[in-house]
Amino acid sequence: MGKDILRFHFVYWPAMLMSAGYDVPKQIFVNGLLLLEDRKISKSLGNVISPLELVDVYGPDAVRFWAIRSVSFGQDGSASLESVHERYERELGNELGNLLSRTTAMIARYREGRLDVTPGSEVIRAELSALGPAVVERIDAWDLTGALEAIWKIVRRLNAYVEETKPWELAKDDRRAADLDQALSDLADGLRCIAVALSAFVPQTSAAILETLKQSGDLAWENVAPGRTEAVAGIEAAPPLFPRLDAPAAA
Repeated sequence: MGKDILRFHFVYWPAMLMSAGYDVPKQIFVNGLLLLEDRKISKSLGNVISPLELVDVYGPDAVRFWAIRSVSFGQDGSASLESVHERYERELGNELGNLLSRTTAMIARYREGRLDVTPGSEVIRAELSALGPAVVERIDAWDLTGALEAIWKIVRRLNAYVEETKPWELAKDDRRAADLDQALSDLADGLRCIAVALSAFVPQTSAAILETLKQSGDLAWENVAPGRTEAVAGIEAAPPLFPRLDAPAAA
C-alpha cells in the first residue's frame, strides 16, 4: 500500500472486515513515494520518467537493479536519469561486468579456457558460505536493498581479490601454477555464487554469467555456496555484460 492511503487500509477496511465477520490482514506492506527532484512523481504533475523508455536504453535488468538498489522498501526514493546511469556504469558495468570480463579473459589466456577446480582459499570459501544466509536474512526482513548490498559486498571482495592475488604475475612463474589455478577457481566459484544469488534481481544477467562460465543453470538456493563449480573447458573472454552508453539524455 502507498503510505498516503494508509488510513483506508489500516482503519476503514479492517473495520469493515471485522463487522462482516472476516479475518483482518495480519501484515500490510507499505511503500514510500518515488520522488523526482524532491517532488512526488504523479500523473497530475506530469513529472514522470517512463520505465519503458529506460528499459529501451539500459535493459530490464539494469532498471530492476536500480529500483531495488536505490530505493529501500518502505522508504521514499529519489529518481533521476543520472542516478540510473551512474548505477549502470559504476556498479553493473565497472564492478560486476568487469569482474566477469577479467576472470574469463585470464582463464582463456593463462589456461587456454580450461577451469580446474581447486579447494580454494579458506578466506574466500568462508565469505561465500556466509553469502546465502546473509541474503535470506535480509529478504525475510523485507530488506531487498540490504539483500542486494550483501551480494555486492562479495562482488567488491572478488574485485579486491584479483588485485591481491595478481594472476598476471602468477602466470609468469611456472612454480606458482597451483596458486594461479586457485585464484582463477576462487573467482569463478565466487561469480557462480553471485549469479545464483542475483537470479531474482537480474535474471538475464544471472543466466549470462552462468552460461559464460559454462556452469549449470540450476538456481536452487543451496547452490549459493562454495565448492559447487564444475571443472570445464572452452571458456572464452566474455564480452561486456553492460556495454558503455552515452549520457542519460538518450533515455
